[in-house]
Amino acid sequence: MVSHVTTVLLIRHGRSVANNDGVLAGRSETPLDQAGRDQATALGVRLADVPLDLVVSSPQLRARQTAELVLGGRADPVIDDSFAECDYGQWSGSALSELATEPAWEIVQWMPSAAQFPEGETMAQMAHRATHGIHTLVREHPESIIWVFSHGDVIKAILADALGVHLDHFQRIVVDTASVSVVHYTGKRPFVERLNDTGALRLGRKEPDNGSDAVVGGRGSQ
Repeated sequence: MVSHVTTVLLIRHGRSVANNDGVLAGRSETPLDQAGRDQATALGVRLADVPLDLVVSSPQLRARQTAELVLGGRADPVIDDSFAECDYGQWSGSALSELATEPAWEIVQWMPSAAQFPEGETMAQMAHRATHGIHTLVREHPESIIWVFSHGDVIKAILADALGVHLDHFQRIVVDTASVSVVHYTGKRPFVERLNDTGALRLGRKEPDNGSDAVVGGRGSQ
């Protein structure tokens, strides 16, 4: 018996001005730089033949700009705070080189489940809202192809959940700007098809061929 499949494309925004400057943007309204706009435009070409039923975006400007350039008028994204960037509190706007000298930086890197950003949220809170947001979309839009435009740490948290990996290991996952990761959600469990894909992508509406039933990185999220 073939179970129902909902496919989610997790798309990180293109390079932003903050990315280029080595700054932790957080929820600031930093725009895409020219390289980021070029990345998003190229991604739109790559995904031109990939179907979609629903598009969701983080409220941050860089994610919305990426969605606009990638979609090229194909759909209007729904803004969903579940996929907003992590609230880094007082760390927002700081140079990554400076943050790397903070004692709390080691906690973020090696035990992120215990990380609390000053006057911001915890990594665990971010991961919970992001994964809850995905599971809500999957439940409310069965047998759909959903595109989600978001941020590095948010996407890594969703992927860690899909892979069955504890949040303390999510820094092992790499999510580059303008990358696509693909997860198929079935009634049994998720199946991760692609991670950090920056090449050509072709996607069909079918059950993953799994063979059986047993189947702030170090560079900053922004």
